[in-house]
Amino acid sequence: MTNTTAPIVLAGATGDLGGRIAHALVARGATVRALVRPGARHDTLPPGVAVIAVDFTDPARLAAACADAMCVVSAVNGLSEVVLGLQTQLLDAAVASGVPRFIPSDYSLDFTRTTPGRNRNLDLRRVFMAQIDAAPIRVTSILNGAFADLLAGQAPIVLPRIRRILHWGNADQAYDFTTKEDVAAFTSAAAMDDASPRLLRIAGDSVSPRDLTAIMTGITGQRYGLLRAGGVSALSALISLSRIVAPQREALFPAWQGMQYLRDMASGEGKLSPLDNRRYPDIAFTSARTVLSEEHTKTQSK
Repeated sequence: MTNTTAPIVLAGATGDLGGRIAHALVARGATVRALVRPGARHDTLPPGVAVIAVDFTDPARLAAACADAMCVVSAVNGLSEVVLGLQTQLLDAAVASGVPRFIPSDYSLDFTRTTPGRNRNLDLRRVFMAQIDAAPIRVTSILNGAFADLLAGQAPIVLPRIRRILHWGNADQAYDFTTKEDVAAFTSAAAMDDASPRLLRIAGDSVSPRDLTAIMTGITGQRYGLLRAGGVSALSALISLSRIVAPQREALFPAWQGMQYLRDMASGEGKLSPLDNRRYPDIAFTSARTVLSEEHTKTQSK
């Protein structure tokens, strides 16, 4: 059931995904309170969003900012001090003020099925899941695979210069991709859905490396082929080497973290199933072909 009366509290609204969620909530008619750090810029937020500057280390102020809300949505991004620290502060405030529902910042592969200890960022989400599941509040985690932006060049998968699709392991293993816009739209719908379940899995598209060769061939008119860099075990070895050579432990997305995500996709461990794409029928998901076609058009126009 959609609820448009009580406000939704949004943390992380000044970030990329959080800003999109704010716009999607307003488009659905929600009353939105955006929690921002004192001094943070918020000029990109849509009109009608109530911006509340709050110190997340002040429990009383944070709880007051969450008062009377029907759901707290987190779109914060970071390492332990954010995923565990700041989100715990937000969770405690939500519980203290009697908020019935919470959507944590879990937007990722299906970390409920991946092997613990093999993906740092997913491990943080796993730890917070155990913590929030012990709290007296209803929770909905939204899992969306990888953001489809990765296909447009942020990850070494589609290699236009040599017309190859780089992959590890099985070329027919499907990967889940969802655009940030689609994730934001789905999150806004779930935030206003009093009956949303514990887990919601969505994928704008599920495509294998072999599928991507056909898609890129069709888009560009040039034949694309596969480039197998090795098996999944070889990728694991490369990750271990990268963590030694360039540890970057404080970086949010060092090279080895991206490779950990790619390994969980290539192995199939992070695959989303079953999908809940049809839960909100008004949301039309964007295909991988559309994402890649738009990127090709943009590149050609430069």
